[in-house]
Amino acid sequence: MQQRVTLTDAEINRDLLRSINENHLWFWLLIGALGSVVLCGFGAAAYMIYTGIGTTGLNRPVLWGFFITNFVFWIGISHAGVMLSAILRLTQAEWRRPATRAAEVLTVFSLMTAMLMPLIHAGRPWRVFYWVFPYDWARGIFPNIRTPLVWDPAAVFTYLTSSILFVYIALVPDIAVARDHVTGWRKPLYTVLSLGWRGTTRQWRLQLIAGILLSAVILPIFVSVHSIVSWDFGMAIAVEAWHSTVFAPYFVIGAVHSGVSGVVTFMIVLRPFFKWQDYIRPEHLDALAKLLIVVATAWFFFFWIEIVFGLYAREAPEVALREMQMLTPPWSWMFVIFLITGYLFPVTAWMFKKVRRSIKWMLITTISVNIGMWLERFLIIVPGLARKQGFTFSWGTYTPSPVEITIVIASFCMVSMLVLLFSKIFPLIPIGDAKEGQILQDYIQIGKRKVPAVLREE
Repeated sequence: MQQRVTLTDAEINRDLLRSINENHLWFWLLIGALGSVVLCGFGAAAYMIYTGIGTTGLNRPVLWGFFITNFVFWIGISHAGVMLSAILRLTQAEWRRPATRAAEVLTVFSLMTAMLMPLIHAGRPWRVFYWVFPYDWARGIFPNIRTPLVWDPAAVFTYLTSSILFVYIALVPDIAVARDHVTGWRKPLYTVLSLGWRGTTRQWRLQLIAGILLSAVILPIFVSVHSIVSWDFGMAIAVEAWHSTVFAPYFVIGAVHSGVSGVVTFMIVLRPFFKWQDYIRPEHLDALAKLLIVVATAWFFFFWIEIVFGLYAREAPEVALREMQMLTPPWSWMFVIFLITGYLFPVTAWMFKKVRRSIKWMLITTISVNIGMWLERFLIIVPGLARKQGFTFSWGTYTPSPVEITIVIASFCMVSMLVLLFSKIFPLIPIGDAKEGQILQDYIQIGKRKVPAVLREE
């Protein structure tokens, strides 16, 4: 059976409100350091907008680089919220409890960060206005609504809106707990946000129904968002290796792989700082690692199929691109690193129970996954564009500039900073779920035997 830690309601309130009620120097120093990098990123973006996009490494024929790679990566990370919260909530998986809110919050902030990347990549952000509205009001000239570049904003903003609602609905009972345990200026804020929550039977029933309905409604949005992102590539038939019909499921399952790994990384990093040892326990990491084995293997299947589809017809351009990706440096080095870090190393490690229940090894393997998955997106985008057209001359090969590198690093710091600031205002582990888990772990009488109220994995 899994480990059991019996806690009273008072202990749960104390532990999970610690991040709100206690001030630590390390927290503000860390926020300051992350904020400084974020400011550098915005400064680099402002410099690029002022001087022109030529200050980046983008050039013909590679006109998509680090920015679009980062966009696809953060959209992928955002899929953790639905996988861990919506799907596992509908299946009543007990071990989901400490991870759901972190996944939902990471979804919201990842989507916000992802949407900044196309704005920065445009070079002139105000022109993005023309994606949605007519850019010639007199003649009524509209954007091409048949392109996924127009579908993207609609899908992502729908996903972002539903994700914010999802977070807020689940957060209301915890805001009410915080309201009853704080003083000063925060009390009226929590009073307004808690919407008059008193924990009555009717309120709990409505909150439960709303959570289930949102979980069901958000699932098709979850599938559509990364499918549309994949069609950004799949509908560009002029680019080798981008017109694969398997791109939609391949991108979706890859997004879940990187997203769940990202949530595990955040949970492990925050665990010692906020003293969550009783809430994020080895059996939770064990269950998440088992889920990741299944997801990663499904992703690897689609990855293999995508390569086979490309080589099956033995078209010379397709074969040449695969040779470039796998056998030509520096792409071949990146391909080997991506394959090892994204699948071979972590999945092999997760086969062992000691690794799945080790805080240190789960941190290493989940970081490894996202290194590999970032490289995967890069290897899809840049080598394909590099072979898009045969020029008699070349304006230059793609080498990311310091501006691009700064903005990409700043995006990681921004998501981390926003998650930390959220944990300072709201509980990052659901208090209501933790209390419910304590109730459900009690033993009940069935015939002559006493069994746990919730059956748990070995």
